[in-house]
Amino acid sequence: MIKNIKEYIKKSSDTKIKIYEDKNILEQIGKACENIIHALQSGNKILLAGNGGSASDSNHIAGEFVSGLYKARKALNALSLTSNNSIITAISNDYGYDKVFSRQIEAIGNKGDVLIALTTSGNSKNIVEALKTAQNLSVLTICMTGINNCEADKYANILIKVPSDDTPIIQESQMTIGHLICKIIEENI
Repeated sequence: MIKNIKEYIKKSSDTKIKIYEDKNILEQIGKACENIIHALQSGNKILLAGNGGSASDSNHIAGEFVSGLYKARKALNALSLTSNNSIITAISNDYGYDKVFSRQIEAIGNKGDVLIALTTSGNSKNIVEALKTAQNLSVLTICMTGINNCEADKYANILIKVPSDDTPIIQESQMTIGHLICKIIEENI
């Protein structure tokens, strides 16, 4: 059992080291931060979306933006599109689950807003539809995926690919990146 525990921790740690050493990933994180800072300073908002564990992570990251991560500060305008059960079930029932995020973006997305989409596979139809709708509305799209090429790659203005194909490891790394982005925003806004 100890061997399995150590192997998993090493795999998770190795993925974060790969991120630390990958200039492209670091540059994409930096571009994401710059664009989010610009959006917030311009009076725009941050929208977040994901499925399953990534839905929880979307809520978590939105909470960090609004509440604060390291210090007491002005609340930042961020909203997870995964948190309103009535909206989610109404859209799913009336239009299909593929439209659960895109309909919300259509309703509240404005030019200059930022969408952060979290997906491990990058092929979730509702995430791809959200990215397409966001781009049509001039909402900047930031997408975090796993290492594999995927449909979402085509629709992200900023693409942060976690160097793993293991779903839990990808999600852990996306949360690390989410916390890092919140930290940088908090220090620079």
